[in-house]
Amino acid sequence: MTKLNLIAGEWLAGENELENRNPSDLSDLIGMFAQAGPDQLDTTLDRARLAQTEWSAYGLERKQAVLMNIGNELMARAEELGTLLSREEGKPFAEGKGEVYRAGQFFTYYAAECLRQIGENADSVRDGIEVDVRREPVGVVAVISPWNFPTATASWKIAPALCYGNAVIWKPANMTPASAVALTEIIEKQDIPKGLFSLVMGAGRSIGQRLVESPKVNAITFTGSVPVGKGIASAAIQNLTKVQMEMGSKNALAVLDDADLDLAATLALGGAFGGTGQKCTASSRLIVHESVHDAFVDKLVAGAEAMKVGHALEKGTQMGPVVSAEQLQENLSYVELGKSEGAELACGGKRLERPHEGFYMSPGVFLNTTNGMRINREEMFAPLTCVIKVGSYDEALATVNDTNFGLTSGIVTKSLARANHFRRNARTGVVTINLPTAGTDYHVPFGGRGDSSYGPREQGKAAAEFYTTVKTAYISAGSPD
Repeated sequence: MTKLNLIAGEWLAGENELENRNPSDLSDLIGMFAQAGPDQLDTTLDRARLAQTEWSAYGLERKQAVLMNIGNELMARAEELGTLLSREEGKPFAEGKGEVYRAGQFFTYYAAECLRQIGENADSVRDGIEVDVRREPVGVVAVISPWNFPTATASWKIAPALCYGNAVIWKPANMTPASAVALTEIIEKQDIPKGLFSLVMGAGRSIGQRLVESPKVNAITFTGSVPVGKGIASAAIQNLTKVQMEMGSKNALAVLDDADLDLAATLALGGAFGGTGQKCTASSRLIVHESVHDAFVDKLVAGAEAMKVGHALEKGTQMGPVVSAEQLQENLSYVELGKSEGAELACGGKRLERPHEGFYMSPGVFLNTTNGMRINREEMFAPLTCVIKVGSYDEALATVNDTNFGLTSGIVTKSLARANHFRRNARTGVVTINLPTAGTDYHVPFGGRGDSSYGPREQGKAAAEFYTTVKTAYISAGSPD
């Protein structure tokens, strides 16, 4: 049976359907999913504006209960929905389950934030006037989310949007529609106005483009590639629509001469190959001091070669398949590019055959790379990482910062002085010390610099900057009789 879109509060078929298959086992058809048409998008946008006015008038505790119910159900069903997520996206089950549980935590966090929307007041510089400053909903928010964290990334956008009184039009990635429908079913059955939340599955070039060009949208939050992000920004500026974008990255982990090499190798392996390297926070550049380079590389390559690559739902799988045939081909093209640039492929980087037909690839490590190579300049979004040898801490820091991106960076060192200097001088939005570059908390800001991010930060209290607009009121009450 075809899974439907949620249009203006009704589950409706679309203008056509999309097939969704398991990248771990291509014989496993997950389902058929409706693709929304342009008229449906217009209908649901009109309804969203009316529903948003109604929702913003809900009492604080009523809103809080809605978000708490969503979060609690996600956490309670983490095993079931995590299995579905892993089945359609390809990350190992433990990661899929963890992602759904974390998504629930986003909703329960913002459920509490519903009660913490406290403004400011001040005396005016003019006599007899008081000033009241409050945040109000921005209006109708378009959420455009990626396939690599289909439930978590969507949730860290949807939860604050609802918390701060907005309506949501959600266009998820077409490669992970099953997780999108599952989350929508949970949200739709809550105590919310009809049409407050809409699911519009469809192609980015049609539905996505029409959504970001619509003057009926007040704000757009997007996670995806730099070229698509720039296109969204160009479309949004025509209507002066507010935008928040998290895009590409080329994150570096610096391993210094005083590093615990076992720890460094563990951090690098998890950061580079977790989620099959399909993370915006992946450690794709490993910047290693020359005095520990060979010893570190030995541990790194041994660890990569030992990783169990297999079906996402099989016990013991450490790395699942790549998400699609197109992504796999792009990854293999980067392997050939790296070789042509003079990099040495120490291990991996090859398509693998497994009992089930799928998009399997071995984790690859490039050695003898320079920071000027394309494999170190472009986001590969693959289970590939590149080792860059440096001669000093200063060179390591300079190499970390020599990129157009600026999302996350990390350092492995026992020196408090170096760690503190790195924390202050690494030009990234997130810095980690003796931790992987991947993995962030939900109650603090997330975002980057350069080509990595544009607009206000996501997550924590920082989300209010994007999902609300500030109103300053001046009140002259006059004199009491």
